[in-house]
Amino acid sequence: MPAMNSQLLMIEDDHRLAQMVGEYLGQSGLQVTHMADGASGLAQLQGGDLPGLVILDLMLPDMDGLEVCRRIRALPGPAAQVAVLMLTAKGDPMDRVIGLEIGADDYLPKPFEPRELLARIRAILRRREAGAQTATATLLRFGSLEIDRDARTISVAGEPAELTSYQFDLLVAMAERAGRVLTRDQIMEAVRGRELEAFDRSIDVHMGRIRAAIEQDPKAPRRILTVRGVGYVFAKQQD
Repeated sequence: MPAMNSQLLMIEDDHRLAQMVGEYLGQSGLQVTHMADGASGLAQLQGGDLPGLVILDLMLPDMDGLEVCRRIRALPGPAAQVAVLMLTAKGDPMDRVIGLEIGADDYLPKPFEPRELLARIRAILRRREAGAQTATATLLRFGSLEIDRDARTISVAGEPAELTSYQFDLLVAMAERAGRVLTRDQIMEAVRGRELEAFDRSIDVHMGRIRAAIEQDPKAPRRILTVRGVGYVFAKQQD
């Protein structure tokens, strides 16, 4: 059984906040490496052991967090798949939506309660651990769509498709329940556990991103179908 990766990278220019977060998370066995700007954070990701998660501030001195997130997703190899929890300004929902669209796994508005930060980090790390420990068949196939749960990869007609860790888990959760109509809460519960409630409709943003990756025509989806007034269903019969 693989051990949960307790190494975290925090990219944050507020040194006092980073110190507070590092001390608080350290009490729960998480080790935080702090970088004060985007360039240093990206270099850290490319230069050593990958962290289990990146805590990424939206406002940085050299580039904004959205650009850092874009560059993380463009890194070669496994670094591109590292989980990203974005810290955003309270009252600016557009930044949160954009962050999810470009590959952030979750977001947390500032100011935040350290306990909520810890809960969200644990939820993401649990998803990673659960994904690595899948005991059922490795491959899920639906027409030309192939999902490898062990390798955490997706391909459509033999061509790789890119998703964030959270989006991959969402896709697997739906594929494992193909043919069942699921509410947004049920989908989020399947990957988040019961600690966090579905407090908004960000699930729709993720579904749009998944459709863009796996559908031939995302505007006329045939794999992930919307059930108006209820939620989504992953089609059993595809292609």
